[in-house]
Amino acid sequence: MISPTADIVMVVHGPEAFDAGDVGRLIDLLSPRRVLVAGVMARTAAEESGLPVVCTDERPSTVLGSIRERACLVNRGKTPESGRIFGEIVAGRLEGLVHIETSSGTVYCWNRGDSVLAEEIARLTGYALVRAESDETRRDGVREIRGCLPGEAVFVNGIVIGTATAETVVLASENGALRAVSGLDPKPHGFEKLLRAGLPEIRRAWCKSGAVRRAPPGRGERVRRGGRIAVIDHCGHTLYGEIGEDVCGVLAVGDDTTAVCGHICSHFGIPVFGVVDGDGDGIVKPGYAPGSVVVEVLDGRDDDVGREVAAVRDLEAASWEDWVEETLRVLAGRVRVVIDLREE
Repeated sequence: MISPTADIVMVVHGPEAFDAGDVGRLIDLLSPRRVLVAGVMARTAAEESGLPVVCTDERPSTVLGSIRERACLVNRGKTPESGRIFGEIVAGRLEGLVHIETSSGTVYCWNRGDSVLAEEIARLTGYALVRAESDETRRDGVREIRGCLPGEAVFVNGIVIGTATAETVVLASENGALRAVSGLDPKPHGFEKLLRAGLPEIRRAWCKSGAVRRAPPGRGERVRRGGRIAVIDHCGHTLYGEIGEDVCGVLAVGDDTTAVCGHICSHFGIPVFGVVDGDGDGIVKPGYAPGSVVVEVLDGRDDDVGREVAAVRDLEAASWEDWVEETLRVLAGRVRVVIDLREE
């Protein structure tokens, strides 16, 4: 018997739905025609799962907005409330949305969503069906990041700008600057890095809070000993665009960037040379491929030392191990090694 949902496209957001086994169960129950994955760390979890999916680095609203077939969003929020809020935000950017929130076992039919599809999914999964209206009030130059847990990191365009002190963080852009209005203990260096990349249009910026993934990374087999060295400077979310088949290693600049690059590259067996200064926010479970080395700057910022390495060292290496050894000689007396996974 053909499933009544066999013609749908399932769009999965975030790694948690894969790590918790939700995606595999929903594929078995719904038999979707296609499964698309939205987000960087979701892609890592999806690839580790081995499920038949297609990965994209686009946001869920962009992916869903481009689909002309029947479609639904799958998400597992860090709490049921944050999951509901996420669905409301996505729904506010679309004409209608069917949203499967696995953290609470709920199928939301937002706004003018496909009620027949929502009912079919609720019946097949046994989830509760809730019809809801999104209420995304938009103010020019102001952005609310809702569903935060006090104490967790807050991101704008992949850069940590501070720590949440309330459930809602309010940001405002004015006079060519970005400031925290409320709910945030700001990280000045994070704002500097964000503005250095160009003042974001805050209403359209990618904003989130909390860990980017709570599960530990997978481990892959190392394939290349020499080749190109990719440079990722405080923008870990751009990594997938940089690691082609010719890459033998990654130079990562920044504590959180190094953690994200190490986590993702562990899956591919690609070693990382990380330059940090000790201001990380613990946004992802640590993990590194064999051959990885992380150094902490003894005086100054990781930005300056990392850019110096990128400028003075050849980014084509016959041997990753030799490149690391020479780089450590160049930095002698200015850094200390905090992680060393080079093979004996």
